[in-house]
Amino acid sequence: MAGSVQFDLVSPERRLASVQASEVQIPGAMGDLTAMEGHAPAITTLRPGILRVVAPDGTRAYVVTGGFAEITATGVSVLAERAVPVDELTPATLDALVADVSAAATLGSDKDSSDKMMADLNAMRAAVGL
Repeated sequence: MAGSVQFDLVSPERRLASVQASEVQIPGAMGDLTAMEGHAPAITTLRPGILRVVAPDGTRAYVVTGGFAEITATGVSVLAERAVPVDELTPATLDALVADVSAAATLGSDKDSSDKMMADLNAMRAAVGL
């Protein structure tokens, strides 16, 4: 595929994707970003949100709760704390993800960061419609 990057998504549970993609939309901690072929090298932390991958066979979406993304001119590697394909997401799975992240947020000493994480979780829940 011309104009593509190698995209890999892994979580502690499993490898979720390894595909050629024309773009990867990433919920970065400092804001959303789109990585495409020729992107400047970067590493970013992830916030809870929806990661989208545009591939030749369509767009795939994944719920991620955090982690890191490494971007190069030819690839995007995402190491997610937790990741679930949106099409496999159930209300119970989403509730469990939200509970895990909520518990971690309340342990943090920074109230602003905890509030932002909770807002990101609520936005993620609204985006997937569950």
